[in-house]
Amino acid sequence: MAINPMTLLHMKERFNLFNQDHPRIMPFVNAVGSQALKEGSVLELKVTTPEGKEYITNLKLNANDLETIDMLRKQQ
Repeated sequence: MAINPMTLLHMKERFNLFNQDHPRIMPFVNAVGSQALKEGSVLELKVTTPEGKEYITNLKLNANDLETIDMLRKQQ
C-alpha cells in the first residue's frame, strides 16, 4: 500500500494542530511512556458529552500498540 506524501504532510499538520490545542497530552504520554506504557498495561478511555453522557472503555497494550505510540512520540 503506497502512502500519498500529501496525506502524510496533512497528517503532520493536523498532529501539530492537535498538540497546540492540547499541549498537556504529549508530555503526559512521555511521562508515563518511560514508566507505565509497556506490554500488558491497561489504558482506560472516558468520554463525557456536553450533555453528561459517559462512554468508557479500556484496552490492554500489546507490542503493536507500543510501536504506534512510539511513532507518535517521535512526531513531536
